[in-house]
Amino acid sequence: MKLKSEDVMRLAAVIPVIRIDTLEQALPMARALVAGGLPALEVTLRTPVALDAIALIARGVPDAVVGAGTVRTPAQLDAAVSAGARFAVSPGLTRELAAAARSAPISLLPGVGSASEVMAAMDDGFDRLKLFPATEIGGPRLVRALAGPFPEVRFCPTGGIDLASAPSWLALPNVLCVGGSWMLPPDRVAAGDWATIERLAREAAALRPALK
Repeated sequence: MKLKSEDVMRLAAVIPVIRIDTLEQALPMARALVAGGLPALEVTLRTPVALDAIALIARGVPDAVVGAGTVRTPAQLDAAVSAGARFAVSPGLTRELAAAARSAPISLLPGVGSASEVMAAMDDGFDRLKLFPATEIGGPRLVRALAGPFPEVRFCPTGGIDLASAPSWLALPNVLCVGGSWMLPPDRVAAGDWATIERLAREAAALRPALK
């Protein structure tokens, strides 16, 4: 069954934004995050093994809802589908990607960074959006301001968010979740310290606000 973007956004307060450098990291990392209460996993297409990692997680961690991040082209969207991704996330949105997403068997959470880009995304049929890079382009004040002209839009702010700042985003009525990678410190990932990753994921999952 095709998950809507909102379904993915409501799975937890935080969608981990994941960089996987070696396939050996994929399964233990995914299991630690899911055990900590973060089932929606955005594996970014920034490394040569990303698609293979998505396929491994899709097969090997049944409680994970694995998606592909940094999807920029229709070809990458097709590859994500073939790998077993259940959703896709893009840093921005082109007409070509929007057209491909409308006929894809998985949902796309497209990125926006301004009111004009929100309007363009809505014209293409999207009202569940990633705000990126969220901290750098205005922080929570920007999302609060966007609620006025776009009351029907809901956001997943991503970029520069950590455990300390996440609550200020999640308190906003037009924010369903945030994206972040703070629960995946590179040194702990490199050390294979999955117990710490699970603990940090649990802290992030506890940020979940009341349903909006």
